[in-house]
Amino acid sequence: MNFVEELKWRGMLHDVMPGTEEQLDKELTSAYLGIDPTADSLHIGHLVGVMVLKHFQLAGHKPIALIGGATGMIGDPSGKSEERNLLDEPTLRHNQECIQKQLARFLDFETQAPYAAVLVNNYDWMKEISFLDFIRDIGKHITVNYMMAKDSVKKRLSAESKEGMSFTEFTYQLVQGYDFLWLYQNMNCKLQMGGSDQWGNITTGTELIRRKASGEAFALTVPLITKADGTKFGKTEQGNVWLDPERTTPYQFYQFWLNASDEDAERYIKIFTALPKEEIDALVAEHKTAPHARELQKRLAEEVTVMVHSKKEYEMAVEASQILFGKGTAEQLRKLGEKTFLSVFEGVPQFQVSKTELEQGINIVDLLAEKTEVFPSKGELRRTIKGNGLSINQVKIGNEDMVIDSHFLIGGKYILAQKGKKNYSLIIAC
Repeated sequence: MNFVEELKWRGMLHDVMPGTEEQLDKELTSAYLGIDPTADSLHIGHLVGVMVLKHFQLAGHKPIALIGGATGMIGDPSGKSEERNLLDEPTLRHNQECIQKQLARFLDFETQAPYAAVLVNNYDWMKEISFLDFIRDIGKHITVNYMMAKDSVKKRLSAESKEGMSFTEFTYQLVQGYDFLWLYQNMNCKLQMGGSDQWGNITTGTELIRRKASGEAFALTVPLITKADGTKFGKTEQGNVWLDPERTTPYQFYQFWLNASDEDAERYIKIFTALPKEEIDALVAEHKTAPHARELQKRLAEEVTVMVHSKKEYEMAVEASQILFGKGTAEQLRKLGEKTFLSVFEGVPQFQVSKTELEQGINIVDLLAEKTEVFPSKGELRRTIKGNGLSINQVKIGNEDMVIDSHFLIGGKYILAQKGKKNYSLIIAC
């Protein structure tokens, strides 16, 4: 597999330094990509870079994932209008451990082959360097003129920026450049990859290697992903879409991909899956004949959810989706975890009822039309029951004399009332 050609057809190549392809054709090459450690989970904005590392390893090369422990203490000015909050070492170490577990779902760290993935943290080599050593050994090789010419610096120093730029952030490209130099000298790393906004920082590294080590190194960047409507990729009303199931449930994660527009789905399936070109072309062609079936979105959501979570979590997400549209069973409903359950029924009307009263039992008409306001009147509720239009926990109710007690509680806390096909209410026992 030709790595650069693979990125091209997938729409994942923005810039590549001349000579990069020749280097990859010549020998097994190590390349690194930096990952921001400011949270204890990756989000889907990181997935482009992670998939680049995955394709690099599939092409027979050695990927190095660099956790920016030192650079995370500074804050990268690229694409930012203001400085970030800085992190302490215990937080960074915790974040690193969590991120490595997530990366292991994409990269093979365990193989004995020479292309085994490696995780490094730049804090490990930066923490021993004094300020005087750094400005003497590194700073003298890169001129201020060179650093000022970078777009990330110019934008922050322009009239548009009210905050200006601290010396700390100004030195960021030197610190990142030193990472590349250290990896070049200690791990024979000859290529750095990153988002297109990183081009300036990456080329500072190649320049430092050329000037200090008389070596040749290369750069490759991928485009920053946006949605077809121009809005930021990976953001929802709830914020980031995380890989950690505690932050974003597998159901919410699955729904994000399932709800992609046709245009976005066609791009995303190339970028965020490892499916081969022939299969993707066939899926796109099939989708265009029947776009209403959303087969492209379904396959995209399946591939990414299985890769990030598991086959089991994907199947649970599908079941949860079916429940929302009235196709699920009572058993499937009870199998949902609380977070997933609440995700599925987010936004539906909620009512509270005394758990003590439920333990004693409440007539269903009293519960739904008096204790709560699921129905505006007892008469409407009775008509709905007679018309076979009421379900409790996905089970049809045909008897207005039925008593609802604590045995009906899902997870010891919830009762789901449904009138008609899609009109849900959530009763919470308190």
